Amino acid sequence: MRRAIVVTGALVAAYLGSYLVLRQTCAETWERDGHRYVIIPPTGRVLYYLYRPVMYVDQAATGMRFHIGPHRE
Repeated sequence: MRRAIVVTGALVAAYLGSYLVLRQTCAETWERDGHRYVIIPPTGRVLYYLYRPVMYVDQAATGMRFHIGPHRE
């Protein structure tokens, strides 16, 4: 039982850690509205759906916004 808790904790930590890396490396400010966005690469739709649950929490807590692919003017 203890081993299952440790493994689950490690998986949750890896998930959140990898999300934070994505958030830090793909964040940019859009000049048009001045808000920060995490820009998910257009080829990274799997990432979008994988991290979507934590994105909802992040958006509610910090106001960060998310977008797939670059903004189009």
